Amino acid sequence: MSETTMNGIANRMPKFIRRADPAVVTAFACIVLLLFLGSLYSRSFLSPEYLLQQLKVASFLGVIATGMMLVILLGQIDLSVPWSVAVGAMMASAVAAFGPVGVALAIPFGILCGVLIGTVNGIGVAYLRIPSMIITLATNAVAQGLMVVYTGGFSPQDSATPAMRYLATGFTIPGVPNAVVIWALIGAATVFVLTRTSFGRSVYGIGNRERAAYLSGVDTRRVVMIAFAVSGGLSAFGGVLLAGYASKAAQSMGDAYLLPSIAAVVLGGTSILGGRGSYLGTVAGVILITLLQSILSVLQMPEAGRQIIYGVVIVAMLLLYGRAPASR
Repeated sequence: MSETTMNGIANRMPKFIRRADPAVVTAFACIVLLLFLGSLYSRSFLSPEYLLQQLKVASFLGVIATGMMLVILLGQIDLSVPWSVAVGAMMASAVAAFGPVGVALAIPFGILCGVLIGTVNGIGVAYLRIPSMIITLATNAVAQGLMVVYTGGFSPQDSATPAMRYLATGFTIPGVPNAVVIWALIGAATVFVLTRTSFGRSVYGIGNRERAAYLSGVDTRRVVMIAFAVSGGLSAFGGVLLAGYASKAAQSMGDAYLLPSIAAVVLGGTSILGGRGSYLGTVAGVILITLLQSILSVLQMPEAGRQIIYGVVIVAMLLLYGRAPASR
């Protein structure tokens, strides 16, 4: 087939297909493939009840991955996710033990703890020029140490509040879990911020070339600090939801979300070098990772095997979509 013929066929395609990100299309195609393979294993795999349950499970990862996407768009990384999640869950549950006022402040306090962790990360990266991999790993270790001191090395004894359980497992809209609604609202807000505000444009600009963004008048340090603070807050909020889902917090509850959150973002086409990516791709990546986890659980894949798969996914997507242009 000649190049002229191929161009003619491409021009006759609908505009949304021509503009589609290949990574996003690939992610959604993989979702369809996983659903098909799952239906071959079990007929209930395509049942509305099962799919809705998987979407609820995906919403926890989706909230955490939203913050991770903001940081990755900057060309940075946040390795403090595991204990930002745990701190949010443990502190929200701990505050609830202080009577009615504590119960009312539990969720905001848990999120605030995550914001503080993210702010420390942002100050380290933006103002002290510490590599994000180093500062976030350090804050993760500090948060872990503080929580071990708080619990004395034992499992947390505090329970989630009714509000936390309602957000994670309840239904405000009949048939739609609250966790899914929360993820949808956070996602809509993220899309608006990234596409309709100067902050969102600054995030993409810094990810493409930070010095050029700075010379164009962008307060790059403030943008970076805010992005890390939001990432920490969303990780902590994800922890609050997980505590509500399990009715209590656990010290290791965030460990399972670091690699999946990164994999979901890069699987959806966001360049791990920054400056390129869409939230639709992150949604596709989160759903794909959740379905993959479900299938691996059914197949009784050990945790080591799952970590290998996540690592391979990240490397493969980096090779396919993440290589920097020569001019960068």
